[in-house]
Amino acid sequence: MFGRLAPPELNVLVLRDTDVVAHGIGRALAEATPEERPGLERAAALVEQAAAAPDAALFARWVHERLASAGYEGPVDSVRAVKVLREGAPGLSLRQAVQLTKTAAAHRP
Repeated sequence: MFGRLAPPELNVLVLRDTDVVAHGIGRALAEATPEERPGLERAAALVEQAAAAPDAALFARWVHERLASAGYEGPVDSVRAVKVLREGAPGLSLRQAVQLTKTAAAHRP
C-alpha cells in the first residue's frame, strides 16, 4: 500500500535569534554608561517580550504581513486570503495555507 496514512504537518520553520540578540544587549548593558542604560534596558525588555511570543503568533504575523504586502484587506480566513497567500508563497500547499490563515484569524495583530 502506498500513500500517506496521516495528513502532512505544517512544514514551516520558525527561526528565533532572540537569544543572540539578548546576549548582545546584556553585554552592552554591562559596559553601558548611565545615559545608555535606559535605552538598553528597554531594548532588553522588548527582546524578552519577543522571545515569549508563541509560534502561532509568529505564524499569524507572517500571514498578516504577506497579505498586507499583496494589498489584501479582506477577512484573513477567507478563500480569497488563502489564494493570495499561496500566490505570494508558491511552495505553500493548500492545506498549509488554510491552516496558516486559520491561525492568523485566531491571532489578530
